[in-house]
Amino acid sequence: MNRVKADIFLMAGGRENVRKGANPLLEHILALAAGRRPAIAYIGAASGDDRNFLGFIGAMCKRAGAGQVLLAPMASPTANVKKTKAVLAECDLVFVSGGDVELGMSYLELSGLIPFLKQLYDAGKVFLGLSAGSIMLAQSWVRWPDAGNDVTAETFPCLGLAPLLCDTHAEKEEWDELKVLLKLTGAAVGYGIPSGAALRVSADGSLLALGKPVQRLAWRGGLPERIGELPVS
Repeated sequence: MNRVKADIFLMAGGRENVRKGANPLLEHILALAAGRRPAIAYIGAASGDDRNFLGFIGAMCKRAGAGQVLLAPMASPTANVKKTKAVLAECDLVFVSGGDVELGMSYLELSGLIPFLKQLYDAGKVFLGLSAGSIMLAQSWVRWPDAGNDVTAETFPCLGLAPLLCDTHAEKEEWDELKVLLKLTGAAVGYGIPSGAALRVSADGSLLALGKPVQRLAWRGGLPERIGELPVS
């Protein structure tokens, strides 16, 4: 019997995640997504499996109610794919952490684990992204081969588990990168998830803002345009 796909949670990073106590938004998401003391598989590909970042995020998750937080290594040529698959398969929730989107996707591709991650999602595994990890769970992102020259901007695919385009904690930059992505893809709408907010993506495609309203943007008539926001549910 097929399991129903679980919701995906796309969380923004930013200063609001740096706190000594529990992060209330993460606490709420973990309770919604996986219940009491979930075991978390941590994908740190976007930071090159940086152990210091793992320690910081792992502590943040535990303060918010998580149980064990285990690295699912993908950024090392000596990573044991069999063990990584076991960590991913046995967890209650897969946490795709932040860093650099393009770096993260390159490591996922080199690991050969993208089909396995999609299989886990299809089987009902819960996925939570943070910052770059949220973008990696969406459809695509943008890069600049010639930095600062928008003429060279091009898109590249992400995991596509969440059927949308998004950016995170870029409200001070007025979502400039997301606007370029919308221009290049011709997508009808993109979602700007500000610091302290998250987007809950249900398997049926419905969207709910958590923590704070989420901005909706479009590219219309050759110009970027804000088209309202998703209110907090």
